[in-house]
Amino acid sequence: MDMFENILVTGPDRPLADRMRPRNLDDFVGQEGIVGPGKILRNAIRDDRLFSMLFWGPPGTGKTTLATIIAEATGSKFVPFSAVTAGVKEIKEIAARARDDLKYGGTRTILFLDEIHRFNKSQQDYLLPHVERGTLILIGATTENPSFEVNSALLSRLRVFILESLSDEHIRAIIRRGLTDTEQGLGNLQVKLNEDAEHFIAVISGGDARAALNLLEPAALEAQKHHDGVISIDLVRELAQKRSLLYDKTGEEHYNLISALHKSLRDSDPDAGLYWMGRMIEAGEDPLYVARRLVRFASEDVGLASPRALEQAVAAYQACQYIGLPECALALAQVVVFLATSPKSNALEAAYIAVKEEIAATGHLPVPLHLRNAPTRFMKKIGYGKGYKYAHDFPDAKVDQEYLPEEIRETRFYHPTGRGYEQTIKEWMEKSGYLDSEENESEKPDSSD
Repeated sequence: MDMFENILVTGPDRPLADRMRPRNLDDFVGQEGIVGPGKILRNAIRDDRLFSMLFWGPPGTGKTTLATIIAEATGSKFVPFSAVTAGVKEIKEIAARARDDLKYGGTRTILFLDEIHRFNKSQQDYLLPHVERGTLILIGATTENPSFEVNSALLSRLRVFILESLSDEHIRAIIRRGLTDTEQGLGNLQVKLNEDAEHFIAVISGGDARAALNLLEPAALEAQKHHDGVISIDLVRELAQKRSLLYDKTGEEHYNLISALHKSLRDSDPDAGLYWMGRMIEAGEDPLYVARRLVRFASEDVGLASPRALEQAVAAYQACQYIGLPECALALAQVVVFLATSPKSNALEAAYIAVKEEIAATGHLPVPLHLRNAPTRFMKKIGYGKGYKYAHDFPDAKVDQEYLPEEIRETRFYHPTGRGYEQTIKEWMEKSGYLDSEENESEKPDSSD
């Protein structure tokens, strides 16, 4: 702990991102929705009213910095720990010292627990009594959705603050400060940062101030030695190589991106669909995962409004199996545009949901006798298959007989829309007597279809 605390305070060889860490709210950049004038957290710091809290947000958005500012501003003892390396033993020792400090010296202890989602249930439960009694002021930090990763008992005792990715302007302000500050920054190097290079750093950092400063520092040192003191965009690109996009295949961002893709296609936006699909593929997502979701979408949101949608999606899945990346990305792009521009219908999904609900409500209803298989003489004798009318013996292969169990006869699960090919299906169902006049009027076909 002593070593960690010393690293936070001293050492000229510390990374620029650590040296430039703000020490008060006036120097803090971003998160105006949390620490802006009149906001709850800013007022609590100003009034010295501490409570346990949780910071949830992407990397480099100020979670650790805010915790250190709170401790500094309130004169509290600051004990930082990572849930990756800390355990119950360490928490016990900290709680014991915190109790003594509060009892004999009146000093509060802030336990800053980074990556709190790494604590298991029993470890999180151990924190509960100390948080409840106020022995410790717990400030947890996580990049994961706390509703999934933090026990509900502990979460209910924490005030959650959501930190957003920093904007490009925020990042550029941080870059300029790091480049001009002569005490902790790079001001003594006297290097110049080209406008396009500054913009590139801001964009590629993805709202992560730490990532931006970690790229700026080697760029400045290299520019001073070998590029006449000028940081160009080519130099930054060379140092950055191909930075991985913010993406976690098992975390919340994974589901956020696939949700954005699905909703963009549902609302018939091919450009947004291509963008979100590209975001996933370029970040390293398994193309077969994307293809599987597109197959699902083809039935769930397009359905029989465009029967070829499923063919296209399955073909894209097979292309991903056959040729892999990068070649199969175009096959995915093709089906994304096809699905986005297809007429939409969720009639199939609604029909199957209705079927599941009916089965849950009525159970295993018997198959009507005339529909039962009768492979033996005994089965025929007791009535299996009796009275069944063979459709091909009738005009248009249409027979007036019931195919559902008696208890739910004439129930209709599938209600086609008037969009795309479902208009043809609807007309056939109307002609065949499946739809009554009231349902015929429920949805007129869209003139644009």
